[in-house]
Amino acid sequence: MNESTASKQLINTDDPRSISIFGYELIREILLPDILGKDTPEILYWAGKHLARKYPLDDYDKIVEFFDQASWGHLVLKNETKTEMEFELTSPLLVSRVKSKAEQFFQLEAGFLAQQIERQKQVITETFEHPIKKANIVRFTVKWDQKDSV
Repeated sequence: MNESTASKQLINTDDPRSISIFGYELIREILLPDILGKDTPEILYWAGKHLARKYPLDDYDKIVEFFDQASWGHLVLKNETKTEMEFELTSPLLVSRVKSKAEQFFQLEAGFLAQQIERQKQVITETFEHPIKKANIVRFTVKWDQKDSV
C-alpha cells in the first residue's frame, strides 16, 4: 500500500472491512521475523517510529483511531502522570500473539506510540510493552523526562 492509498484509507472510515487473522499472523509472526532475524524487535520499534513520522497525529483520539484502522486493536489510555502514560491494547488478533513470543510482536505499536507522544509532548519518549497473558491484553508504558525536550 503506497502512502496515498494508506492516507485515503485513514480518511475513509465508513468502508467496513475485515482482515483475515491467518493473513495478519502470517505476516506479523512468520514473515517479518524470518526476514528481520534476531533484530526483529529493534527494527519493528524503529519502523513504528517511522510510521508515526509519516502519519503525525495531533491528539490521543487520533492515535486510538489509527490503531483501530490499522487493525492493531483498541487502545485505551489507563493512566497519565507528569512523566508517563499507560495504555491498554485489546483485540481478538492479540490472543495468539500475547501467548507466543510477545516480546517481539508489540514493538511496532510501541515505537509508534513513543513517536506520537514525543511529538505531542515535545519531549524524548520511550515505550515499554507489557503483554498480560491471562487477560490477552498488552499494556504500554510511555515514559519521558521533562528535561529532555526535542
